[in-house]
Amino acid sequence: MMDYEKLGLRVGFEIHQELNTHKLFCECPSELTEEMGQIVRRRLRPTQSELGEVDRAAMTEALKGKDFLYQVHPDYACLVELDEEPPHPLNREALEIALQVALAFRAKPVDEIHVMRKIVIDGSNTTGFQRTALVATDGTVEFGNLKFSVPTICLEEDAARKIEENEREVVYRLDRLGIPLIEIATGADFSNPEQAVKAALYLGQILRMTGKVKRGIGTIRQDINISIRGGARQEIKGVQKLELIPTVIEREVQRQLSLLEIAQELRKRGARVGEKKEVTEIFAPTGCKILRKIVERGGVVLALKLVGYKGLLGREVQPGRRFGTELSDHAKALGLGGILHSDELPGYGVSLEEVERVRQVLQLGELDAFVLVAGEKEKAEAALEAVARRAAQAIIGIPEETRRALPDGNTEYMRPLPGAGRMYPETDIPPIVIDKALLERLPVLERPEERVERLRKLGLGEEMAWRMALSERLELFEKLCKLADPKLVAYTLEETLVSLKREGFKVEELGEEVFVEVFSLLKEGVAKEAIPDLLRLACTGLSIRQAAERLGLKPMGREELRVLVRQVIREREGFVRERGEAALKPLMGVVMEKVRGKIDGKVVFEVLQEELRDFLSR
Repeated sequence: MMDYEKLGLRVGFEIHQELNTHKLFCECPSELTEEMGQIVRRRLRPTQSELGEVDRAAMTEALKGKDFLYQVHPDYACLVELDEEPPHPLNREALEIALQVALAFRAKPVDEIHVMRKIVIDGSNTTGFQRTALVATDGTVEFGNLKFSVPTICLEEDAARKIEENEREVVYRLDRLGIPLIEIATGADFSNPEQAVKAALYLGQILRMTGKVKRGIGTIRQDINISIRGGARQEIKGVQKLELIPTVIEREVQRQLSLLEIAQELRKRGARVGEKKEVTEIFAPTGCKILRKIVERGGVVLALKLVGYKGLLGREVQPGRRFGTELSDHAKALGLGGILHSDELPGYGVSLEEVERVRQVLQLGELDAFVLVAGEKEKAEAALEAVARRAAQAIIGIPEETRRALPDGNTEYMRPLPGAGRMYPETDIPPIVIDKALLERLPVLERPEERVERLRKLGLGEEMAWRMALSERLELFEKLCKLADPKLVAYTLEETLVSLKREGFKVEELGEEVFVEVFSLLKEGVAKEAIPDLLRLACTGLSIRQAAERLGLKPMGREELRVLVRQVIREREGFVRERGEAALKPLMGVVMEKVRGKIDGKVVFEVLQEELRDFLSR
């Protein structure tokens, strides 16, 4: 367990939520399609901002030298998305939704909405920039024992959807480009993962209360900013599942601690980045298939001397990822497959003799290491230069980076953190005045703490009311309360499903209709104790009716139960006479074993108690 407070952990995040309205700068629907449409090829280049600066993140993307192919279906994208026509006026419905959200966070709407261009040349936007507008500032959220700031709320267009990528080109589909996004940025106000998850749930609930947000994987994304004392801010992009947030934070902290230890050891050794040399000749007849294929195609093999790095390239920084992987990510970012380094060689078909020859060429000392990069000469040289820069940074400490969240909670390098010089005004869209009359006519959103009070009136305790108010299943809960006791519904959604998930069942795949059937069966007389068994079978693909049939859950009437109870008492007559009314609890277990799921346990207790007293009185 990590002492996050002692480590100086600071976490903030940005939530990006798609809105369920037409696109932000045209009238195209905000829907996705599996149809390809026509293909358009483009290249994007970095440009100077109004300050005369070229953004470092944009420059890194430009070095990849890739073409971009755009799939354009006329029913889901138009000339605006293709950058062949100026943007239309900003979607007023999307703006009003963003203002509603801002007021719910007690933020201050700006006097005028000015759309800005944010330089992005990774191909995700045909224009080379993303349009974004600041809507409100200085929001605050306070609930329970958690308080945090919301410095900015923006409205922006979503990016194009990446379909595939190879060394030379990236294929995008323009159906998603232009879908309105609300971007909510928090302050770096969280000092442990649990606080961050709780805050993300809260923000998500506010958004869902508008009734105008899209649902499902990919429609809401979290970018997490993480730093520790002595480390550096890292922007982790694309965390789609809330339950992954604690793992991402924990592993990023682990990575930064490992990199700080490596930096300390490198400085202790007097480490430095040495010279680069071409070693293609050594690997012309190599047994390494990857290197041999590159050399046969006319590529080169380059080597970089790393003085004092021996043993550190293979040190683990995250589960399954090593410091060498960090260097490799920088080569991959420029289109190469990765690197080989001396801490893992001989291996991959590279022989001990070849390793020794490289060591001789580079004149390595006992604590020195080397890195190999192979590919087309120009690309290999650029990649090795990137690896050298990252290796040199490792001596100083941790560089600020934009990183991609991986499905297991690890992260990988994408590009440097962008600078401040990438924003400039959008000249094709006039400003929009935000007046008092507009703000006064907007519907007021119910805040989660107000919802908690409403849920408590349904009979939920304080803790369960908060859990339900922040739950992603809140909407389902409110529908099911029409069929069953709210306390039972809440327990099923917040306790039973969690328990089944721990058992390995994919409860997230259960649709709304499954729960409607479950609680409909309860109204027909099936007992609530059957719910876990019914849901287990539903996770295997059976309908609830089929599951009930397999479990033999034919509802039992009170008189049928009474006959069974009398039989149980007669079969244990000696035990009952010996224990008297103290036999009630053991007998309850026996009867429930026979009737579980067929009749409510409360009814079983009442009938058993009546029959036991009657038997003892005779």
